[in-house]
Amino acid sequence: MNWFGAGRRLAAIELLVLDVDGVLTDGGLIYGDNGEVGRRFDCRDGLGLRLLQQAGLQLAFLSGGRGGAIEARARLLGIRHCLTAVKDKQAALQGLQGQLGVLPAATAYVGDDLNDLVVRPLVGLLVAPADACGPLRRQADLVLRRRGGQGAVRELAERLLRARGAWAALARDGWRDRND
Repeated sequence: MNWFGAGRRLAAIELLVLDVDGVLTDGGLIYGDNGEVGRRFDCRDGLGLRLLQQAGLQLAFLSGGRGGAIEARARLLGIRHCLTAVKDKQAALQGLQGQLGVLPAATAYVGDDLNDLVVRPLVGLLVAPADACGPLRRQADLVLRRRGGQGAVRELAERLLRARGAWAALARDGWRDRND
């Protein structure tokens, strides 16, 4: 996608939906002695999400995974829509869009694997981290330079903010958490 087309499409996004494992994490799972699942999240991705919230975007996690780490990360970031253990991502995304009144053209989705391809008809922008599976990268509107769990979400956040004209002031003046 060329920058002009990408910029207009990025600027039109109202809802950013993120898969978790392989997007917000590197896809690895850590199992504790009691069977609890742990995940590693990137702090810069988290700040990127906070910047997007303050710029007015609605955010959601949509994951087939389960475990308290996803919900804990969503709570920490103030993400109200955290859908986990989702078997049908297409139906879950349609329900979320209906609940929020957001059209597919105003929805961006970031995924990394085959189970994320099912949302393609429901989004205006399908985004993939650099290390997403081949079929998803080929169908994505935008393939990021960064890998999942290693700054891919932050990269996308900066692109979205640039498209909205909000990045220059942040890069110049910095950011303060307004504790929304």
